[in-house]
Amino acid sequence: MFLTELFGVFSLSAFVVWGMLMAFFFNVFVYTLGVKRKTTLLLSSFIMATSYMAGDFLFTWLSPVPATYLDWALYDVVTIVFLVSSYFVFKKTTPSFLYLIVGLSINTTLFLLMYLDLFIYGNTQPWFFWDIYSFGVNIVDLSMIVALIVDRDFLGLNKFKTFIHNSLKTHKLA
Repeated sequence: MFLTELFGVFSLSAFVVWGMLMAFFFNVFVYTLGVKRKTTLLLSSFIMATSYMAGDFLFTWLSPVPATYLDWALYDVVTIVFLVSSYFVFKKTTPSFLYLIVGLSINTTLFLLMYLDLFIYGNTQPWFFWDIYSFGVNIVDLSMIVALIVDRDFLGLNKFKTFIHNSLKTHKLA
């Protein structure tokens, strides 16, 4: 919760929403130039921007009850469903697609663990997991924004996925 104390809840969420929106606008620009027209990058960035804007707007401004970690986890699961559905429709992905799926999965896990810690176990004392959550969610969000903008395998996730896939394939044959 260190980052929340340092920057405040709304400024960090607003920055992430702004980043997702800027990534979408950048991809609209790239699409109109004709640089990347045959990928799902534009659709992926639209889904992410819409999800983050809707989640932030609905919970911050319209909801009489503050959002819980369970709500955010459900939003991420719905976003994953939309992203995977877009893959099955278009059958094409970009390097950023894996980053979005992995990032949203990590965020969902962290949200569910925080919900479990606070609402199920009733923990009210900060401990190191809260700092892991605070840094983890924000770093993952920033890496998803970067992935949508640069659309490169900058952390090697796609290479790692290919390595694991090839390793499993060769072990099946043996």
